Amino acid sequence: MKKLISILIFIPVFSVSAQTISLPEMDSLLQGDQTEFKLDDLYLLVLKNHPVAKQADLLSEQAMQEIRLARGSFDPKLATSFNIKKFQEKEYYNLLNSSLKIPVWFPIDPKVSLDRNRGVFLNPENSIPQENNYMQLSAGVSLPLGKGLFIDERRAAVKQAVIFQDILEADQLIMINDVLLDATVAYWKWYYDYYNYVLVERSLLIAEQIYERVKLNFQFGEAAVVDTIQAHVTLQNRRIDLQDTRNQLVQSRLKLSLYIWGENEEPLELKENVMPVVTREPEYWQSAEFVTGLKERAQEYHPYLEKLILKREQFEVKNRLNRENLKPQVDLAYNLIDTPFNVNGETPSAVFSDNYKFGIEFSFPLFLRKERAKVGLNQLKIKELDYEMSQKRQKIANEIEGISRELGALTIMFDQQSVAVNSYENLLKAELLNLDLGESNLFQINYQQDQLIAAQSKLILIRSKYEINKSKLLWAAGVPNLVTDTAILFGPQ
Repeated sequence: MKKLISILIFIPVFSVSAQTISLPEMDSLLQGDQTEFKLDDLYLLVLKNHPVAKQADLLSEQAMQEIRLARGSFDPKLATSFNIKKFQEKEYYNLLNSSLKIPVWFPIDPKVSLDRNRGVFLNPENSIPQENNYMQLSAGVSLPLGKGLFIDERRAAVKQAVIFQDILEADQLIMINDVLLDATVAYWKWYYDYYNYVLVERSLLIAEQIYERVKLNFQFGEAAVVDTIQAHVTLQNRRIDLQDTRNQLVQSRLKLSLYIWGENEEPLELKENVMPVVTREPEYWQSAEFVTGLKERAQEYHPYLEKLILKREQFEVKNRLNRENLKPQVDLAYNLIDTPFNVNGETPSAVFSDNYKFGIEFSFPLFLRKERAKVGLNQLKIKELDYEMSQKRQKIANEIEGISRELGALTIMFDQQSVAVNSYENLLKAELLNLDLGESNLFQINYQQDQLIAAQSKLILIRSKYEINKSKLLWAAGVPNLVTDTAILFGPQ
């Protein structure tokens, strides 16, 4: 079986000098061939197969579709209309119009149009000479000189869609970090229940040894019958405690299994021979430079802040559009007729003063109340985002500082609790030795053992809280996937 590494073996183990009662070693209580399951292993499974991670991946596809939707406004448009009227054997009119419009980013929209118009009662403005078989080709452009010259609805939609893609990437990171943090809490709860069960199992073995020793003493007349009853009651209590901790271990294992999925989206369950481990402690966790670096990184790269900044950019685009709408609408349209090509494929020379169609449209609201209100409302939303960003920046910095201080406190508590565990181990060792020498009683032994179990359990709990807070520190700083590699966090040192 693989050995527990580093500070995981925080419970001192040894054999008492007494000949009949000894404290069993931790490794001897672990089942058969144990398979280590590290937190990093859990992260890999979550990122690869968890439904929330796959759901987050859909956000990228959603963003691509939003961009495609916005760019659809620039798709070339082919249009055709055909109208005919015949009455009393007369063709009143026969109108055919086909056009191809090609929108471009700069608001000069080219357009090519083919008309075929004939009929007895044709509107004079639609009449076309017979020599070209009543057909006419025109080509030209339309250009806004006022509103829409620098930005319009379609260009604003594309810009906002591109920004929306970055917003969804930030949302994706937030979703993944949230599920990783939840998985981390479940992992260290399982860690606590697992080793708490091992502790109680160890105490049960000690109780069994004491019970057998007291029974033997009773047979030789060295112990009273009440001692055997007391030893048996203690043994039964330990068995009940073991069953209770086993149930808690099963529950925490099932909760952790919620984050473990197979490649085909089938839920998996941890096996009983899988054990949690603590990897070697990095030295930088307690350094002020590390915490300061996390704060600086969070102020620049935290996904929630990035999301707010990107939303502000969206409102800035909308603000540009709203200000553009304050301008008067002046639209020009110019089309050459049968130039540079006519319907017969000929290329007559272009004469801009003849054979053309020209139009101009002008409109302007007198009070602009609607447009000015939109600008004002948008400005208020930008200010609201600025206030939210300021508050969030301070909150993130305070969270990082608070969790860092808690990590420092837990480190001190862990060291102090380790000393207490060693002391309780020595006291229990002494009581067992006194029992072997006939100078102790079961009350003292049971009391010392209860104190030792409580101290050891508290030590495990402190360790699990410490590990949870390490992940919370990375989560509060918005570190992608809660990685702990300094080269990834801050770049090469």
